[in-house]
Amino acid sequence: MTDRPVTAFGPDFPFAYDDWLRHPAGLGAIPAERFGTKVAVIGAGCAGIVASHELMKLGLHPEIYESAKLGGRLRSEIFEGTEDVVAELGGMRFPVSSTAFYHYVDLVGLESRPFPNPLTAAAGSTVIDLEGETHFARSLDDLPRLYHEVATAYRAALEEHADFAALQQAVRDRDVARLKALWDPLVAQWDERTFYDFVISSRAFRGLGFRHREVFGQVGFGTGGWDSDFPNSMLEILRVNLLELDDNQRFIVGGVENVLQRLWRQPAVCVHWPAGTTLSALNGGATLGRACRIARKGSGFTVTDQWGVARDYAAVLVTCQSHLLTTSVAVDESIFDQKLWMALDRTRYMQAAKTFVMVDRPFWNDTDPATGRPLLSMTLTDRLTRGSYFFDNGPDRPGVICLSYSWMTDALKVLPLAPERRVELALDALDKIYPGVDIRSHIRGAPICVSWEADENFLGAFKGALPGHYRYNHRMYGHFMQGAMPEEQRGIFLAGDGISWTPAWVEGAVQTALNAVWGVMAHLGGACAPENPGPGELWPRIGPLALPD
Repeated sequence: MTDRPVTAFGPDFPFAYDDWLRHPAGLGAIPAERFGTKVAVIGAGCAGIVASHELMKLGLHPEIYESAKLGGRLRSEIFEGTEDVVAELGGMRFPVSSTAFYHYVDLVGLESRPFPNPLTAAAGSTVIDLEGETHFARSLDDLPRLYHEVATAYRAALEEHADFAALQQAVRDRDVARLKALWDPLVAQWDERTFYDFVISSRAFRGLGFRHREVFGQVGFGTGGWDSDFPNSMLEILRVNLLELDDNQRFIVGGVENVLQRLWRQPAVCVHWPAGTTLSALNGGATLGRACRIARKGSGFTVTDQWGVARDYAAVLVTCQSHLLTTSVAVDESIFDQKLWMALDRTRYMQAAKTFVMVDRPFWNDTDPATGRPLLSMTLTDRLTRGSYFFDNGPDRPGVICLSYSWMTDALKVLPLAPERRVELALDALDKIYPGVDIRSHIRGAPICVSWEADENFLGAFKGALPGHYRYNHRMYGHFMQGAMPEEQRGIFLAGDGISWTPAWVEGAVQTALNAVWGVMAHLGGACAPENPGPGELWPRIGPLALPD
C-alpha cells in the first residue's frame, strides 16, 4: 500500500496528463512548413483556451470563436460596485485531484483556498434540514446515528459492488494493468444500471429502511445531496468517488474565470512565434463572434461566423456543448460518422440553477446569544434552496451568499422566475430554517442568478450520462484517434467536459483539450518526443474498453 495522492488518473483511459504537461520535452512538435497554420477553435471556455494555449506553443495559429463571453462555464460574475466580490455561476469547487487543471492555475499564478462544503472546516458549521427537522453539526460526529449508518452503508456498497479500496489503490499507484483489470469488468456490469440501483441492490442498504435511502439522496456524500443523479449511469458516479472529485475541493481566489482570462493574455515560450506572443495578440485582442457553419473545403474546413464572413482552416476544434452542433451551428453531416452523430444528439444535459446575493459583511458568523451558534451555517435541505453556501471575504468586506444551488427538477421550479422572485423564495425557505434571522437587511445591490438550460449557448449545465450511454461516450471521447477514419471525417476534433468521462468537472475539459491538441498535431504531420509519448501513442495499449454493439 502507498500513501500517494489520488489524482484524476483514468479509470477508462489511465493516461498521466499531468506528467505529459510537465515533461521537459514538451507535448510534441509539428513540421516547420506547418508553422503559422490556422486552426479554428469553437468556444472560449476551459477546453478552448487550454487547447489554444498549447497549439500556440506548438507554432500554430488558433483563431477562437466565442458566441458570448470568454470563460464558458467558468463564469465569475462580479457584483456591481466591487472589483473582486464574485458569484461563481458555473464551476466553483475544484478537487485537488484535478492535477492537469491545477497545472494551469499554477502557471498563471492564482491562489486557491478550501471550499466551504458541508461538514468541512472551511464551512465552519453545517445545518441539515429535512422534513422540518433541523440538525446543527461541525462534523459528521455531531449528526444523529442515522447519518452515520447512511455513510457506512454507502462505503460498504462501494466495496461490495466495486472492490473500491483496491480500485482506488490502483489509481494512487498509477498501476495501469491493475486499474484496468478492476475497472473494465465494472463497465460491462454497471453501464446499464443506475446510481439508485447500485444503492438499493447493496446488502448494506437492503438491511436499512427507505428513510436511509431518502436521507442519502438528500444529503449524499461530499458536497451534498445526490438524488438528482439517481437516474444516471452508475459508472459516472463511480468515477466521481474513485477520483475524489467530490473531496478536498478548493475555490479560486478572485474567481475561476481568471484562470482563462490570464491564460488568454499570458506570454508563452512558443515555437515560431516571437517572444511575448499571447493568445490575445494572435487573435487581435478579441475573439471572433459566433460560429454559425462548419463546412468541408478540400482537405480543410470553412467556418462562417454570424456576420457571414467565411474563413478557411486546416483543422477545427469544437468545444461547445454537443447539442449546439444541431441547433446553433450548421455542420456538414458528412463530417461526422452517423454513429458519432447519434452520440452527440443523445447526450443528455442536466439542468442547474444558482441564486447569489451580496451582503454588507459576513454577518452569519455572528453568535446567536440564544444558542451560542453562528447565526447561519452552510445548509443542506429538502426545501427549494437545496444547498446554501456562505463566502467570507473578510470581516469588513462584503460577503456572498449562494442562497440556492439546485439541479434538475428543483432547478426547473425557478426557471421562469425573475432574479428578485428567486431571492424571495430562497429567503422564505431559509426563514423557516432560521426563524428570526434577518438576512434581508444585509443584502446589497442586485442578485445574480443563472439557469444554464435557458442559455442558448449551453442548453444545460453539464452532461449526465444515462444507463447505456458508455458507448456514446466512448465514441465522443475517442474521436481524436482518427487514423482509421475516412479522409472526409478527419481534421475536426471534439473537446470539453461533456466529451470526457467526468462531466461537470473541469479536469475533463482539460484532458479532452489535450487529447485534441495531440489530434491536431498528428493531423498536421507532427509527433510527440519518444521520451514523452502522448495520449495517441498510448491509446492502442491502454484505451477504454470497447463494448460490442
